[in-house]
Amino acid sequence: MNSGIINVYKEAGYTSFDVVARLRGILHIKKIGHTGTLDPDATGVLPVCIGKATKLCNMLTDKDKVYECVLMLGVETDTYDLTGKILDRQSVLCSEEEAREAIMSFVGDIMQVPPMYSALKVNGKKLYEYARAGIEIERKARPVQIFDIEILDMSLPAVTIRVHCGSGTYIRSLCHDIGQKLSCGGAMKSLVRTRVSHFDISDAHTISEIEKIVESGNLNGILMPIDQAFEGLNTVVVVPFDEDTIKHAINGMPIEERAVFAESVSGFENGKLYRMYLPDNRFIGIYRYNDSIFTLEKMFLE
Repeated sequence: MNSGIINVYKEAGYTSFDVVARLRGILHIKKIGHTGTLDPDATGVLPVCIGKATKLCNMLTDKDKVYECVLMLGVETDTYDLTGKILDRQSVLCSEEEAREAIMSFVGDIMQVPPMYSALKVNGKKLYEYARAGIEIERKARPVQIFDIEILDMSLPAVTIRVHCGSGTYIRSLCHDIGQKLSCGGAMKSLVRTRVSHFDISDAHTISEIEKIVESGNLNGILMPIDQAFEGLNTVVVVPFDEDTIKHAINGMPIEERAVFAESVSGFENGKLYRMYLPDNRFIGIYRYNDSIFTLEKMFLE
């Protein structure tokens, strides 16, 4: 089976681990990994890496994401969403303009405290394991990026928002913090992840759809090649400068600038990443350029 990435539509009720387990059974392959957890009740885009593409998992986790979320004002829970224990209810007295202003104030570089009910690890245990045992762990605020928030609908106490954010952002914490700012409390009612990097929900497939595609022998039709995940990087091709050049490239050894060809690149930049290919168009991996030398960062050659 070829390596690559499947854009999975995670349905409600599945954990990200459940998705991987189901796909292992459908594809009959063990080397599968997901690219960032989604809460069981959340739905949407979950890129899943197959074979050598599992080396990509951490790289895709760091990509920007887009979510659509319903924020319910006037309620506070221990999980920061409506599945949790209700801790407080308050009347929502703010105007629509005040709510809008509070929501938009979170756009930019902000500090955010992760929720107790999350998979972050402290001393080797996940925070939600402490929470289920009734133990509150002090969490430090972490810097996260909110690139944009779009208000799709406002029907107080409910507000539907679209959030474009960087890695490590918790939408549940964002809902909680907006509620705190408005002094009425807030919790997440629903969440859909509509995009991870360039993986869009319009191209995502449910587990049952993937099962039918595999049965019909058309898996390659939905399996994104590994190199496409790096389509923002410039392409460099190894040329047979001498008898050892290709052998060195196949073995992941450093490659000199004089032994490569790049049609669309006028000059190489120190510290920049590039996609490296063999003359027969096979993708070798990602290389970093410094002082006339390309050094391997990640090998993906089949």
